[in-house]
Amino acid sequence: MKRTFLALMIGLALQTVALPQAMPKQPRLTLIKAGQLIDVRAGRALANQGILVEGERIRRVGPVAEVESAAAGAKVIDLSNATVLPGLADCHTHILLQGDITSEDYDVQLLKESIPYRTIRATVAARTGLLNGFTVMRDLETEGAMYADVDVKTAINRGIIPGPRMFVSTRAFSATGMYPLLGYSWELRMPEGVQIVDGADNIRRAVREQVKYGADWIKFYADRRYFLKDGALHSWVNFTDEEMKALVDEAHRLGRRVAAHAMGWEGIDAALRFGVDSIEHGYGLDDSLIDRMIKQGTYWCPTIYVGAYVAEGRAAAGAPIWLAMRDLEAKAFGIGVRKGVKIAYGTDAGGYAWTENQAKEFSYMVRYGMTPMQAIQSATLAAADLLERSKDLGAIESGKYADMIAVTADPLRDISELERVKFVMKGGEVYRNEIGKE
Repeated sequence: MKRTFLALMIGLALQTVALPQAMPKQPRLTLIKAGQLIDVRAGRALANQGILVEGERIRRVGPVAEVESAAAGAKVIDLSNATVLPGLADCHTHILLQGDITSEDYDVQLLKESIPYRTIRATVAARTGLLNGFTVMRDLETEGAMYADVDVKTAINRGIIPGPRMFVSTRAFSATGMYPLLGYSWELRMPEGVQIVDGADNIRRAVREQVKYGADWIKFYADRRYFLKDGALHSWVNFTDEEMKALVDEAHRLGRRVAAHAMGWEGIDAALRFGVDSIEHGYGLDDSLIDRMIKQGTYWCPTIYVGAYVAEGRAAAGAPIWLAMRDLEAKAFGIGVRKGVKIAYGTDAGGYAWTENQAKEFSYMVRYGMTPMQAIQSATLAAADLLERSKDLGAIESGKYADMIAVTADPLRDISELERVKFVMKGGEVYRNEIGKE
């Protein structure tokens, strides 16, 4: 009995002894010396700047000598011969698509490639985008691959694969008979490129489903059947007013913003009437529609390069209207820039092959009316605002994520320099470094 009591007392005593606590691991410090830094908020380039990174966020930015004095023990990355910019954001991608100049290109992927296979290819696309300097991507639907974009996003966030910060829209919506696959025998049950939904109540239920399974954004196809009349681009609208209102209202009620694929005048008009947050493509925009976008604060994601890339091939395949659409958007873009509509950078990568550099869009934006700084701002400050992440993204500033890229020449002199990114950091981790001395 005495032995039992003694053992009990010793056990209690041991439990009360304070065990030494492991010291919390200190976030690593990294000092980046930038020969030139693009200050996108002020719209200017600053020479000889220092950027102190603590963990995944920026602690301090300023003249290199001042920042260096507060960076004792920091790892140094010397980019003194480079131009440093915030990480770029591509606000319109399709990582689960590998180019679809023609309908056959599209159909083959849905018919002959399994969703697991397409998802494996999507991980390569995500890595490609990151190494091209795009530390953020808004992926606007999986083209029949269900919720695989959510899985890719999860794998990136858990550090399983490299990739950008992903904002995903999962399946997207269209109505019966208004999205591929089309033209096959009625006896065959063909896969759908989107979630097909009809009727206001069904649409509300479907929006809830997509949010349930991880959609950050809700996307729908507002129009189809594009045609020219009196020099303007027109279209057929896919949903009734009641259906479109239900879709947008339900998404907003659940805290999700809405992107509308809208190309012709009628599709853009309908999308604006029901309060979407971004117009995708917008080839048929005119002065009156642009004025409405400005009044409502709606973003335009033009995706210029994909239109130029696919136009010749689609015209050769029997759809010459794509040549006119390409030219109409060039005109609309200049009007939009002059009027001051909100423009967010987006490429529709996946609509063309991922072997094409997403940064080619910049040269078209400058050619059609933007300054190089405005084009860069569309992929940084404007994109962060569209994504409602301005506190974390869009500029190299204290407190924001340490997402930044570097090039060897000055993109304010030659915007195509952004097609030759040599350094990529996301969240304080270096993913590409071909120029910085460490």
